Amino acid sequence: MHAAFDWLKRGLVMLVAVVLATGCSGYFLADADVHPWELVNVPIEATLADVAFTQDANHGWIVGNRNTLLETKDGGETWKVRELALGDQPYTFTSVDFAGEEGWVTGIPSVLLHTPDGGTTWENVPLSKELPGSPFLITAVGPKSAELATDIGAIYRTEDGGRTWKALVQGAVGVVRNMVRSDDGRYVAVSSRGNFYSTWAVGQDQWIPHNRQNSRRLQNMGFDKDGKLWVIARGGQVRFSNSRASDDFTEALSPEFGTSWGLLDMAFRTANEVWVTGGGGNLLCSFDGGETWFKDQSVGDVPSNFYKVKFLGPDKGFILGQQGTILKYSPETV
Repeated sequence: MHAAFDWLKRGLVMLVAVVLATGCSGYFLADADVHPWELVNVPIEATLADVAFTQDANHGWIVGNRNTLLETKDGGETWKVRELALGDQPYTFTSVDFAGEEGWVTGIPSVLLHTPDGGTTWENVPLSKELPGSPFLITAVGPKSAELATDIGAIYRTEDGGRTWKALVQGAVGVVRNMVRSDDGRYVAVSSRGNFYSTWAVGQDQWIPHNRQNSRRLQNMGFDKDGKLWVIARGGQVRFSNSRASDDFTEALSPEFGTSWGLLDMAFRTANEVWVTGGGGNLLCSFDGGETWFKDQSVGDVPSNFYKVKFLGPDKGFILGQQGTILKYSPETV
């Protein structure tokens, strides 16, 4: 019995050694040759959720929990806290977007803010008490025009600055973990438990539900530069779409087997350059559309989970996290 146990133990040790040495080239990723992200110090403890800029490329806004509203006028080099008179109710701001100087902010519990002048003034837009869910995602689509999606998948559009709203989809999809809108007006939403995802496009009456690709629960989904879907599943697994179809995905990839932190968000800087954020300061990148991967180890000691990465252009991007963490993409440091 002891001899058999010793043989089994030696065999397992040898197997692990082989895997570490040769079996998984991506078990721990090599450091990237470029380190373009700079930490921006902001004296707040909030978890940050979204970023957007006005028509002035230097004037932007970041939102987060604890009524957090940050403003920059130097392209994101520095940020200042803006305080609004919203009463005693604490809000978690979830989304911000601008079309020119006209901007919108959504939050939970139900709140919608609107500015016509780049944020010099903000107004609290009254919402119906019968609104299904709380405002979750806002997209500014033109003068006085915006699309509002709630945290259960109701979608509305206004053409008069928020005075009236028209429902775009009948019914709702259920409580969502996250939701993203493509540039051409399509939506994808991941269910709160990650069991399935749903898609909606202009002209459809209802959300269309889709099963996940395997047993791993979904963490996040979004669109690349061509409007194709990507998927992040639990355990650091990613997939890309072969086409603009809603369920045409590649085989699963695990960019780094050895990481113990889950991946949280993804964004394409160019058609082939993609950045993936995760917990514990984890930041992965690929420069060939996901064929090969690297890790930006220069930010690994930042004590934060990186919840969101967003590019507003090839040379303007931000990573947002907890405890007021902001990383700014600075191409001059590449």
